[in-house]
Amino acid sequence: MAGHSKFKNIQFRKDKQDKARSKLFSKLSRDITIAARQGLPDPAANSRLRLAIANAKAESMPKDNIDRAIKKAQGGEADSLEEIRYEGFGPGGVGMIVEALTDNRNRAAANVRSVFNKNGGNLGETGAVSFMFERLGRIVYPLSAASEETLMEAAIEAGAQDVEPGETEHVIFTAFEDLNAVAEVLETALGPAASAAVVWKAKTDTPVSGEDVAALLKLIDALEDDDDVQSVWTNADIDEAEFARLQG
Repeated sequence: MAGHSKFKNIQFRKDKQDKARSKLFSKLSRDITIAARQGLPDPAANSRLRLAIANAKAESMPKDNIDRAIKKAQGGEADSLEEIRYEGFGPGGVGMIVEALTDNRNRAAANVRSVFNKNGGNLGETGAVSFMFERLGRIVYPLSAASEETLMEAAIEAGAQDVEPGETEHVIFTAFEDLNAVAEVLETALGPAASAAVVWKAKTDTPVSGEDVAALLKLIDALEDDDDVQSVWTNADIDEAEFARLQG
């Protein structure tokens, strides 16, 4: 395991302010509904649902919201929802993957294309960008969960692929198909994770600077404001000084 390389593929949804909390809850609810629809509505017998619920709880989503999301799947309300992936390029030539969950494929495609066009991006065909990324499981633990050595040993024992300790958290990567199994073993050893999800991790980063930084962030914000969009992934490598310049 590498152990120390920095994970720079940025998922911006986690950094939303309180004003976007209801949107976040909506996206988490749909994750739960889809997981319940694709398997049993009992989290004890449905590992994907169990992870979706854990992620919702990590964001302090109320239990009533979680229960309603599961009932939607049981009542057939989610039968029309489709999971769709869009790929394109943002300002500075950044590769972008947009994951959507929608009950109207045509509306979602038109909206995503419009957002790209209006914000300096270019929506491409399926496969135009995904080869630049790896589809992996990502499990996050706070630093307080265990020492780096203990967490590394637990991750190896659980069958993880890599561990990347950071300044505020431990990030564990697994094969896409192993996420649920590894998460369950780690939970036994270390307790509940802060989050566990399938992610798109960039194989190589694309440096972004100057005016392209503000333009890229504007594009990402606009995409995430769309009700059908669940997550946005990029291979952008933005220096901390660029964020500081924007905030200043």
